[in-house]
Amino acid sequence: MYKFGPIQKKIILTIAGGVALGLSSSPKQYFKTFRRLSWEWKKINQANFNRSIRRLSDEKLIEEKLLPDGSYKLFLTKEGKNKARKLSLLGEFIKFKKPKYWDKKWRIVIFDIPEKYKGFRNILREHLYFLGFFKLQNSVFVSPYPYEKPILELVALYEAESYVRVITAEKIDNESSLKKHFFRAK
Repeated sequence: MYKFGPIQKKIILTIAGGVALGLSSSPKQYFKTFRRLSWEWKKINQANFNRSIRRLSDEKLIEEKLLPDGSYKLFLTKEGKNKARKLSLLGEFIKFKKPKYWDKKWRIVIFDIPEKYKGFRNILREHLYFLGFFKLQNSVFVSPYPYEKPILELVALYEAESYVRVITAEKIDNESSLKKHFFRAK
């Protein structure tokens, strides 16, 4: 599989966004999504677009259907939908609001991801750093914030459940230094 270029990413996300339009529960959400798609669509060069469509079709990420009126409809294949979810997640990172008060529990993420999946290992580390996790060791990160659910969603998306553990603990031996790191006066 080749690395996606910016236009392939836009096409995949735009087609996925069409699904999002259909699932929008309110007119406000519908128009917000539509404006974002419209803005991205205007940036695409027609020649690059055609070349990208052919490439995505060759990779079996999208399919084209000829409609009775002579126009074409593009839709994502199962693999294309999976790639769109990954691109969407990577483009925006996991968003999670920190709680006002600490619940006195530590979230520890440990992983042993094989070298053949190093791409996911790097993605996981990026997300952990972005969320403010502290690196205890190469594949051990800790945070006082309840990020278990978004981390587990990321792991499930990449089908890496057998390589990653998320632990909720009440005590860590170096807790005082971790508290200084996370709760120092700002």
